[in-house]
Amino acid sequence: MPSSSVSWGLEIGAGAIKALRLELSGNEPRVTDFVIVPHIKVLSTPGLDQNDALRVALGSLMSQVDLAGASIAVSVPGHAAFARFAKLPPVEPKKVPDIVKFEAVQQIPFPIDQVEWDYQTFANADSPDVEVGIFAITRDRIMERLQLYEDVGIVPDQVTLSPVAAYNALAHDLAFTESTPGTIILDIGTTSTDLIIAEAGRVWIRTFPIGGHHFTEALVNAFSITYPKAEKLKREAENTKHARQIFQAMRPVFGDLAQDVQRSIGFYQSLHKEAKLERLIGIGSTFRLPGLRKYLKQQLSLDVFRMEQFKRISLDGPKAGEFQANTLNLVTAYGLALQGLGFATLDANLMPTSVIRGAMWRRKVKWFGLAAGVAVAASGAMFIRPFIDSTAVADNPVPPAVRQLVSDVQREKAAAADVTGGVTTNAAAAEALSLLESRDIIAHVVADLGSMMDAANAKAAKVPGPDFHPAFVVKSMATRIHVPGDDGSPDGAPTVPGLDPALASQPRITITLEVSTTQGDPLPFAITTLEAWLKANKKRPNVPYEIIEPSRNSIVLTGSEVAKGPESPEGAQPGGRGDAGGFVPPRTGVNIPGARPGAIVMGGQGEGPRGGGSPYQPPQPGERLDQNAAAALDNIKKLAPLPGALPPPPGTVTSSLSVTWTVVILPKAASAGGAS
Repeated sequence: MPSSSVSWGLEIGAGAIKALRLELSGNEPRVTDFVIVPHIKVLSTPGLDQNDALRVALGSLMSQVDLAGASIAVSVPGHAAFARFAKLPPVEPKKVPDIVKFEAVQQIPFPIDQVEWDYQTFANADSPDVEVGIFAITRDRIMERLQLYEDVGIVPDQVTLSPVAAYNALAHDLAFTESTPGTIILDIGTTSTDLIIAEAGRVWIRTFPIGGHHFTEALVNAFSITYPKAEKLKREAENTKHARQIFQAMRPVFGDLAQDVQRSIGFYQSLHKEAKLERLIGIGSTFRLPGLRKYLKQQLSLDVFRMEQFKRISLDGPKAGEFQANTLNLVTAYGLALQGLGFATLDANLMPTSVIRGAMWRRKVKWFGLAAGVAVAASGAMFIRPFIDSTAVADNPVPPAVRQLVSDVQREKAAAADVTGGVTTNAAAAEALSLLESRDIIAHVVADLGSMMDAANAKAAKVPGPDFHPAFVVKSMATRIHVPGDDGSPDGAPTVPGLDPALASQPRITITLEVSTTQGDPLPFAITTLEAWLKANKKRPNVPYEIIEPSRNSIVLTGSEVAKGPESPEGAQPGGRGDAGGFVPPRTGVNIPGARPGAIVMGGQGEGPRGGGSPYQPPQPGERLDQNAAAALDNIKKLAPLPGALPPPPGTVTSSLSVTWTVVILPKAASAGGAS
């Protein structure tokens, strides 16, 4: 399902980057913008640094468009990936994935654990046969391409093959069905050509190494000119008086192209004897070459068309004419944008699973921080309202009778001062007001949590099994606010060793994190990842607090359990202590400020007898249990649930740890200027 009602399709071609923006209007996508950014030179130019040219063009693209809030789909060229097709034996539907994986191992010329792959099945109502298309790319190649995007701030949601995107575009625009005449889509790129056959509800793809580059080389050799001049001559061939001479120079390449198309058609028809192919639709700027359509029609005995205009999308406004003129070049970007909106006929996504999970986690952290800020603001509203009412009253003149009453009260209060003694500080109110002054603190704490988890994931050893397991799974996070006078002392909580004396009177927050991990030697691993991150990030610019050096007991191992296999009887886990599930009870003596023995720490913010950061204790007689912290946490979980972790393989030991650290809130001036 699409995650946004707006989608950008980005195709990095050898001649230019093409980008198309689609937006849902009712139940139909409509085009709202497009951009074509030519490279400084065609990427096939001899001696050109392709990566530098790509970064320049991508940087230019990012300066022209806003990708925020949109789904982003990108493509990889057909010659850089694999498309394989096979008939499946008759099996039950639930066994199809296993059969497909077996076929993938046989068909893909790389070890299956070194590629990213996806598949699509094809079935015809008139035939019992089920066919499968397997699409794959090596992991090194896809990660190299994703790094290129990341360098310029682009985070794709989906990656697919260019021929798959081209098919999706025409299947949508021309409303392909099982009864649509057999159609060949020929996309002539710069260094290769993608041939896609759509017939009887199935799809077949082949890529061969003939493209616009070879036509340019033919002109270089025929007219003894430089590559850039030959490229310019080829682009202008349709409108020049020398079109005939240009055609004669490129005729050998025309012949090679037609021969490869005939060979592909023949192979497909040898697999599908009943196939009837009636037309060929050409896309790509090379199809503007004079005489190419006529030549292919004669050689293939098929109707040959060129994609001149889209039928189901159009662009209004001053760019309408330019959009139609570039129809040939925007087909792949059109198909990518359709996939981003969920309109793809072939929904093959080669995005690495680890990258998808990492992106999901980073997005969750942002929303989690925002939700925490909202919760703090909502909790603080109950304190803001009295001040608003007080201001409104102060704007009106005070009646004489009221002034007299106030004077009498002050006199009586002064007379009773020796009886009542000093005024008692309200620590809870002081703490609430400090929260209102620093509402963004918790959002920064949560952002730090995400960075800590990312750093730990980078150092984690892989847990056996095919799926991703994070280094740590966050179970809860509790915070405790220390403000001056909250413990009865004049300058707040006790002095912290190593703290700058200038910050001794500043408010502090103690964070207690409960996590679990499947890593071996969990305590040393947590010390070398989480504690190391805290020490390395004590002072940072634009962060409103400073992390205090963690103490020796800041990380405590609290328990462990062994994952149970499906065949194990209840309560018979290996490595346990005889209790069901192999659970090892937590150690006592975990050092959490203010906790009574056996207290349970609840996540949240604030302090007080029932505050979210304090240990939960059963209400005493006559006490009322405040539900604000629990309600705020429930709202946070609904707004931004943390991504769930996959269960580890049977026999895996999962250890639980408690991690505690303290931050001191910087004064306004220091926070605004950044910590040194």
